[in-house]
Amino acid sequence: PLQPAVSASEIRHDPLLDEHVGYAAHRQSRTYHPPADQCPLCPTRGDRLSEIPADSYEVAVFENRFPSFGGDVGRCEVVCFTPDHDASFASLTPEQAALVLHAWTDRTAELAEHPGVRQVYCFENRGAEIGVTLGHPHGQIYGYPFVTPHTARALRSVAAHKARTGGNLYDELLAAERADGRRVVLETDTWTAFVPRAARWPYEVHLYPRRRRVPDLPALDDDERAGFPAVYLELLRRFDRIFGEGAGPTPYISGWHQAPFAMPDREDFALHLELFTIRRSPGKLKFLAGSESGMGAFVSDVLPEAAADRLREVATEA
Repeated sequence: PLQPAVSASEIRHDPLLDEHVGYAAHRQSRTYHPPADQCPLCPTRGDRLSEIPADSYEVAVFENRFPSFGGDVGRCEVVCFTPDHDASFASLTPEQAALVLHAWTDRTAELAEHPGVRQVYCFENRGAEIGVTLGHPHGQIYGYPFVTPHTARALRSVAAHKARTGGNLYDELLAAERADGRRVVLETDTWTAFVPRAARWPYEVHLYPRRRRVPDLPALDDDERAGFPAVYLELLRRFDRIFGEGAGPTPYISGWHQAPFAMPDREDFALHLELFTIRRSPGKLKFLAGSESGMGAFVSDVLPEAAADRLREVATEA
């Protein structure tokens, strides 16, 4: 593999917002859009060394040499989905997608034992518009040393709803979306995908296990694991068709929301995947401007019902 990089990071706490901020100045020197023949995520070939010391692989996972945090406090890993530099997750076979799911699950279980990790986020950034600096199909796994603000807010809402009604907010939201039906874009025996009623992004889909609530990836059963590849691959392929031919691959962020490891009532959390794009129309992006960046108040240009209609329109023909 390549020679190790020198890295150091720091985490500071904002007492006013009760949020943590990571600082990783060494990431300024990370690899930036190398030519394909110098890609560090392709297999090692001859004298050209890469991060993977093998001439081929199926799925590879390794520690990020430019981590946002790491060492005794947190963990950052890279997941290479395929050795094919020109592929995408959407082009994987169901068997390949199942292997990636296995890797996400295995790493989540392993990182649960890391003393400096409180929550694991498996995610993919796709597209230069998102800020991706390596074109090879890959994702990342963050083992946060704290509970993220997104999760903390959701947990407070879930706890308040339970105290008020005795019910589970995740269960009720999923049941309401399924009963309404207008925003459901894909459903199988094991998974339900829908555009949330209060979606923040132009095209945003949440994917939940259909039959039961589980806190994390290791808790999925065999049927749920077997059913995931077909559903997820179809969603990604629909995303690439949203804006029509000639628009190019759709940039997106996709990630698994899992329960923090050490928390009371952990079983109240519902594992789900959130997939969204910052593209709102061909050639136009949704920027986080004053209201979103300054005040955290989103204003969207696309109604969730219209987004769901479009995602059903571009379904793969049987």
